[in-house]
Amino acid sequence: MCGRFAFYSPHDAVSRLFGVTDAPPIEARYNIAPTQFVPAVRAGDSGRQLAMLYWGLVPHWAKDKRIGARMINARAETLKEKPSFRNAYRRRRCLVLADGYYEWQRREEGKQPFFISAANREPFGMAGLWETWQAPDESSPLESCTIITTVPADSISHLHHRMPVILPADAYGQWLDSTNDDVSELDRLLVPCAPDALRAYPVSRSVNNARNQGPQLVDPLQHADNV
Repeated sequence: MCGRFAFYSPHDAVSRLFGVTDAPPIEARYNIAPTQFVPAVRAGDSGRQLAMLYWGLVPHWAKDKRIGARMINARAETLKEKPSFRNAYRRRRCLVLADGYYEWQRREEGKQPFFISAANREPFGMAGLWETWQAPDESSPLESCTIITTVPADSISHLHHRMPVILPADAYGQWLDSTNDDVSELDRLLVPCAPDALRAYPVSRSVNNARNQGPQLVDPLQHADNV
């Protein structure tokens, strides 16, 4: 799964790697948690746009936005079947921006967090879906998202049985094209990335508390305070 991640790359990286030319600066965050607003790129009327979306997809038919806390991830294998995701899969896809994500490995002494990032240390786009939901007592709609997961790459399968779908840069255009509703083509993108494309290392248990922030959270364990 993907239940916590970090995004701290500078503004120019968003423009260079994701093709968003008028994106506002994004605050560096090292411990992004569900039900917070996360940076995402999606198709707009005049090209790609950056949006801050509520992490936890709230379907348009939901009676309460609290359902989003259970919709932070969507399994790639069942997107076409689940009423919560199938329409968004056809029409409302996005890239959730990350420099890496956290996963917890079970050990005798307790769960050990790992930070998983691109081997080249560049930020990447995780395949996501987004929706709009209108609360009856609010004037503005809520735009929310979920992160799609798949089976893990071999190099990190010892950490968890799922991982987010990390799309290659040359697939961004196809994924974001809202006029493309051929899900058979999109299905081919929802696979684990190459094993050598990732690096993973243990980090401080400070990341367990979502209130903790700061670049020290992504330091390798030998340079971090293991609390």
